[in-house]
Amino acid sequence: MTHLRKMMLEELQRRNYSEDTTRFYIRTVEDFSRRFNRPPDRLGPRHIREYQAELFQKRKLSPGTVAHHLAALRFFYIKTLKKGWGIAETPYPKRPFHLPSILSQEEVARLIDGALTSCHRILLMTLYATGARNAELTRLKVSDIDSKRMVIHIQGGKGRVDRDVMLSLRLLEELREHWRRLPRKTSVWLFPGNRWHSGGQPIDTKTPRNACKQAAQRAGIKKRVYPHILRHCFATHLLEAGTDLRTIQILLGHRDLKETAIYLHLSERHLHATASPLDSLKLKDEQRNE
Repeated sequence: MTHLRKMMLEELQRRNYSEDTTRFYIRTVEDFSRRFNRPPDRLGPRHIREYQAELFQKRKLSPGTVAHHLAALRFFYIKTLKKGWGIAETPYPKRPFHLPSILSQEEVARLIDGALTSCHRILLMTLYATGARNAELTRLKVSDIDSKRMVIHIQGGKGRVDRDVMLSLRLLEELREHWRRLPRKTSVWLFPGNRWHSGGQPIDTKTPRNACKQAAQRAGIKKRVYPHILRHCFATHLLEAGTDLRTIQILLGHRDLKETAIYLHLSERHLHATASPLDSLKLKDEQRNE
């Protein structure tokens, strides 16, 4: 694998793939090779089909995760080995469409109030106030908070796209209080790592996940709560308040408006504004009662 690994790494780096994607693609090809105990350049479509079936049946991976594995193998065969790739022979799995769970504003308030620590509280507030992804939240720097323009710079988001989001006045006050509580003021990170919040690296993505889980338990919220739900709540509540879809698309960093349109399915304002066709029917029972 050493020579092939180097070749694939160079192809990924030439195309400026992110570090996370690079690691995942290389790990996938290595796993594929180990599965059949042969170099990956000596494996073909039959092995890919068997591997794909095993990811579903034995490893019980989701369609999205299986698609990511296939994307890694496709990159290896097309870009690294310069071979063909038959989509008909190795189709990408269909992904079921599920609407995400949404918290009401009252539930979000209960969630924030149920935070276990002051650090957890500010993490939950920042997620909801900005619509940031979990990984984006953990990498926020002190310099990203622009109190003069009242915006937060989110750098290196999904697809390595930067964007600005609004800075809530309430959040700014809470962030200043959070900064005063930090034992060290030298870190570049807004949320420094380690249990004393004084590390040279930012918190990891487990911390916001734990904050959501513990706060939901303390608040008595039965829905499964994780950081991305607060991103969904951010968008849905903005839509219900009258913000247009295009603005929400920009705030979320979506490339395609179709991604943002999912929140039309979740907005109570839009659902309630449309009358059911049943209400316009003149039924026999009603006619008799007149």
